[in-house]
Parts: sequence; C-alpha cells; structure tokens
Amino acid sequence: MPFHKITYSEKCRRATLHNWGCNFRCQGCTYKLKQTARPDRYLDIDAINKCLRGLDLDAVHFMGGEPTTNPELSEMLAFCKCELDVTTRLGHTNGSGLVLDNLDGANVSFKAFDEDLHREYTGHSVAPSLDNFRRSYEAGLELKASTVFNPDFGGVEQIEKVAAFVGGFDRRIPFHILGYIPVPGVSWRRPSDDEMQQAVAVAQRHLDTVTFSHLTSEQAKDLEQRDERFAVRQVL
Repeated sequence: MPFHKITYSEKCRRATLHNWGCNFRCQGCTYKLKQTARPDRYLDIDAINKCLRGLDLDAVHFMGGEPTTNPELSEMLAFCKCELDVTTRLGHTNGSGLVLDNLDGANVSFKAFDEDLHREYTGHSVAPSLDNFRRSYEAGLELKASTVFNPDFGGVEQIEKVAAFVGGFDRRIPFHILGYIPVPGVSWRRPSDDEMQQAVAVAQRHLDTVTFSHLTSEQAKDLEQRDERFAVRQVL
C-alpha cells in the first residue's frame, strides 16, 4: 500500500513517511489499540517530494504498518539520498522484506525466534527476517533490534534466543524489549515488573545496550505525551 501521511519532528529535524498496511497479521499488534480506519486517500510521489523539499531535514524515516511492502519505497529512498542528501532509516520493520540501496539503517522488530511460534503469531515464517537481518548487517547498515516480551507466549526463552542471535553479529547493536501490551480480543497478560527485569537481565548476557518499555494499554495510546520522539506534527 502507498504512503498516507508525513509527520515532522522539528527537534530531531526528521520527517517520517507512514505506510498503510502490513504483510504480517500479529495477534498482539498494538495498532489494534488505535483501531485506525483505512485512509481516504494516499499521497502521490510529487506531493511527497514537494513536501520534503520544504522541510529542514537531517533524516527521513519510513514506518508502517510495514514499510517494505510499499512499492514506492525504493524510489523514495533514492530521492532522499540522492536529492535531499539526508540519512534514511526504516523506523521499524518486521524484517521480512529487504531494501539495501540508499538505506542507512533499520530498526528490526522480531516477533519470535522459533519457527512454530513465529508462524502462529504472525502467519509467516521467521526465516526471511533472520536472513535479512544478517544480510543487512553484512551490507553495513546501522541496525537496531527489538522484540516483545510476552510471558504467556514464548516467555524469557524467546527473549534470550533473539538476543543471542542479534548479539552473535555484534554485542553493540542496541536492543529494546517491549513489555507485551494487552490488545482487544487477546487474553494474554501484561508482564510484571519482576518479569520485565528478568527478561532484560537475560538479554544483557548477549548484548551491551538493552533498554525496555513497560506500558499499559492506556499509556500506549498517548505516546506523544510520554516520549519526545513521538512529539511530531502532521505536514501532509
């Protein structure tokens, strides 16, 4: 699906292009909390380029849904690198698609490490995500990684497997653990504070920089007030 809006952070001098839709069907996807309706219209490339040219930019990020499903992504990356000369990054991606040309970095969100759990949770194999992370690392992209800690689905074991996989490339890759946030229609519980600390400690065996977030469902709906990275305005 095409891009449907552009947001801008004056403090970070960063524009973000938002893609509609995702190829995964994650049971615990936090987008279910916002229940956002399908956009009435999508943005054309000329309008996007004009908007970006008018902004004071150091970086352009691409988010979703899943940004790598967008057929216009490669064209936009080339425009941002070759004409705007800014840093380009996938603000988050499930790693199932791979784009290397004109891309500086990516934040890859792993849903699970074991094949059966990944298929159950997303409807897709984990193999492309693991392979694409390896190929991105070998290509020199600046990588970050994250995963969700769900004590009722995979638990600490999956946290350690993902952390060991990422740390096997470089212990310095930043790693973020999101405590599972309950969403409508799913009975899984939010982890306790002690469980979150256990998950962080396990990941720290394999990685030097491990951060975490532990939000309630209500807090997740109001990220703009909690994290300055989300304090943006819509410009198109």
